[in-house]
Amino acid sequence: MTVWIIFILCILLFLFLDLAVINKNSHVIKSKEAAIWTGIWVSLALSFSGVIWWLFSGDHIQNPTGLSPDKALLKYITGYLIELSLSVDNIFVIAVIFRSFSIPEKYQHRVLFWGILGAIFFRALMIVFGVALINQFEWIIYFFGAFLLFTAFKMLKSDGEEFKPKESFIFKNLRKILPFTAFTAGEKFFIYKRGIRIATPLFMALVIIELTDILFALDSIPAILAITADPFIVFSSNILAIMGLRSMYFLISRMLNKFRFINYSLVAILGFVGLKMIFSHHVEIPEWLSLTVIGLSLIGGVLASMLLPEKEEELNT
Repeated sequence: MTVWIIFILCILLFLFLDLAVINKNSHVIKSKEAAIWTGIWVSLALSFSGVIWWLFSGDHIQNPTGLSPDKALLKYITGYLIELSLSVDNIFVIAVIFRSFSIPEKYQHRVLFWGILGAIFFRALMIVFGVALINQFEWIIYFFGAFLLFTAFKMLKSDGEEFKPKESFIFKNLRKILPFTAFTAGEKFFIYKRGIRIATPLFMALVIIELTDILFALDSIPAILAITADPFIVFSSNILAIMGLRSMYFLISRMLNKFRFINYSLVAILGFVGLKMIFSHHVEIPEWLSLTVIGLSLIGGVLASMLLPEKEEELNT
């Protein structure tokens, strides 16, 4: 329990330093700054694998699944890469939400900061229930696997259909219960007019980002549970991937059109993980193979996006 408390306190400390010190004043985050922070977060997350190895090499943490230090390390890295790769799809949706509500780049970091806090809370709940379900009902792993295969199929058939936040069920019903202004008021989430509290586009964007992240977690949590049911590995890899999502957003969102084939990478990863869950009781897939498939899927999508020329009709859209 001590390890959990220390880890959560460290995450809260990083978040406090982020909002109160590093990004105290709202500003446009340039690509160079985003690249530096993305590198820092990825390095920190990968370095944490050393902590995982140390924790599982002794009696420093509960080890309900009986993992050896080497296996725990591999499962952590594999889980982290899965969460990081699935975050790319989240970035696409966040970019659409910000564009739809005309959120100035200067205030996007503030929205994402509070979105991360909510994401940590909701994902922690989902991880607790997911691990409990797998430990209590072994057959649930087949349901998770089938769900991931369905998600991969749906993603493959989406045909580039763009999410429209202002036409969503969430936004339409939220407007019925909360007055909304179409104009931003600096970094404020609410303004007051004639004693009435009115939500700004920043708040509406925050709510939709939060709720869509819960939907994304329905994919990502089962995906990492296919790798391990150890709660600390699932939680730490998931949270560290989320922590790096903000800087990655500012780095990748400006060049989304360059990653035309990354969706196919995500389809391949979800499909592989779904099959792994379904056959987990019959075929043991080594962690190095999972890591290889995930890595090659991501590299293949990036290389295909960079090397294959765009079709003429795509260039004209």
